Amino acid sequence: MQVRSLKSRIVKPLDDLFAIIDEAISNDSQLKGQLSDGCVLAISSKIISYCQGRLVAKQKSEDKGFSREEARDEKHALVQKEAELYIDPHSSKYDLMLTIKDSTLAMNAGIDESNANLNGEECFILWPEKMQETLNEVWRYVRQKYGLKNFGVITTDSRSFPLRWGVVGTTIVYCGFKGLNNHIGEEDIFGREIKMVQVNVSEALGVSATFMMGEVGEITPFALLSDLDKVQFVDHEPTIKELETSKIAMKDDAYEPLLTKAAWKKGGSWSLNK
Repeated sequence: MQVRSLKSRIVKPLDDLFAIIDEAISNDSQLKGQLSDGCVLAISSKIISYCQGRLVAKQKSEDKGFSREEARDEKHALVQKEAELYIDPHSSKYDLMLTIKDSTLAMNAGIDESNANLNGEECFILWPEKMQETLNEVWRYVRQKYGLKNFGVITTDSRSFPLRWGVVGTTIVYCGFKGLNNHIGEEDIFGREIKMVQVNVSEALGVSATFMMGEVGEITPFALLSDLDKVQFVDHEPTIKELETSKIAMKDDAYEPLLTKAAWKKGGSWSLNK
């Protein structure tokens, strides 16, 4: 597998996402305005949020004379609104809110403050809306424009990893390939039948892509992954059934003893359909 980051200009609120993608591909000296079959394009969720205008101006920042507690409470209120489930911030020594949003265990419902600017002011960046539908549109557009048969696309973000310092990448949504490689029923090198192993392909790609895209001021919100022998491409958008195969209910999760014992509260995005 080969992974390369792609540079873009600084994205502004309500920019055209397709135009940003085309510019990044056209301006890359190695791509020379063309993509090859059998690749996956990774897109940072943050620039999708910018293009959707998912930015909220800070009303109570310390720069405006508010206390740290008032500024903190403003963010926590926004997290509660955006999350499906959340745990009160006083549960964390770091004043973070552990949340679940879009079937993802995340800090602060994915709300970020780095590289966030709204008309010259500090702001909060929320996760994109309708991420799967948006990514499906990107997949159709890029596949058709560049004449690709085998092509995939993922939306990425960063996440922390339990019992480890530092962040790694994660894939929030994907399109154009099978999300899981199922090895159940196969045999290991000693002939033992595999009972549970499924490889989360989209997550593996997300980790690699995010590492190359960077976390600070690189201005590389895209990554192109190629030479993907273990990726099984498909010619359709993922069905509801296919998407559900990569999700697991709390009660069935290996971490169920931890997840179900937490003091979860329903957030503003909670729905009985989730």
